[in-house]
Amino acid sequence: MRILRRQFLQTTAAAAVAGTGLSSSLIESAQAAPADDSAESQGSKTPRLFAGCCAYSYRKYLQHGPMTMEDFIRKAVELRLDGVDMTAYYFKSTDPAYLASLRHLAYKMGVPFSGAACGVSMVEADADRRAEALNEIRKWVDVTDALGASHLRVFAGKLPRGATVQQAVDWVVETMKPACDYAGKKGIMIGVEDHSGVTQNADVCLEIMRRVNSPYAGINLDITHFIPTPTEDAYAQIAACIPYATNTHIRDRFDDGAPVDMDRVWRLFAKAGFKGYMSAEYEGKEDPMTGVPKLVARIRTLCRKYSSV
Repeated sequence: MRILRRQFLQTTAAAAVAGTGLSSSLIESAQAAPADDSAESQGSKTPRLFAGCCAYSYRKYLQHGPMTMEDFIRKAVELRLDGVDMTAYYFKSTDPAYLASLRHLAYKMGVPFSGAACGVSMVEADADRRAEALNEIRKWVDVTDALGASHLRVFAGKLPRGATVQQAVDWVVETMKPACDYAGKKGIMIGVEDHSGVTQNADVCLEIMRRVNSPYAGINLDITHFIPTPTEDAYAQIAACIPYATNTHIRDRFDDGAPVDMDRVWRLFAKAGFKGYMSAEYEGKEDPMTGVPKLVARIRTLCRKYSSV
């Protein structure tokens, strides 16, 4: 019997969080994930987990040299990565010729781009600033398209003094809806990251997804940023957001320094049938030249353990 994806998501979301103390609101939100009931998606439970890496992992060398984004693409071959996340902070420019050269090099090296990441934040109290943020996102959608990638990471942002979380959510939705409309015309997903600020709680992330209500909206799921509550630990919040996950950022320690149970995280993604990149975003104390390969090796091993590829 083939099960519609909506039914599958409802089942796996509830199962993944069983016994974790997940709130009913998170469970309901996970069950409300967008459905794709096309024939090719019906009954699909097979996880496809790929080892990736964010350029941000090498920020020590990319920010002021001696490493370039071209070097990072070549490093991906050395690390045997399945794809790389092109953090836009380190682009030499957004000139079309430069972007085309990166795309060409990546093709020659056999390195797919899992996406691009920019620093635009949408939590802006001023309407003009929100309009500027939307224009910036559109610009980076165009850059992502020029690279030949299909995903762009953005931020929600930090709560301004005197504002409420609900106001912040309203501002994000106001900006993200038209951003997704624009990105969708190019086949590009917009992934809002659960980064420091208003999106460090799964309930907020899921409310944004419900209200934006676009097939081109998702969550760039960083496994380390959720703030635990008395009833919802980080793993429960990760599980609740997986149905909306467009991409992931992986470190082996939570923001408070506690170690991440990587096996447990991979089991959650595998059980939900996630298909996408598990991208290292290294921030350890060890030098990235030795620390990143170690994290990537763990990611690659777990992807082989829990995935069909």
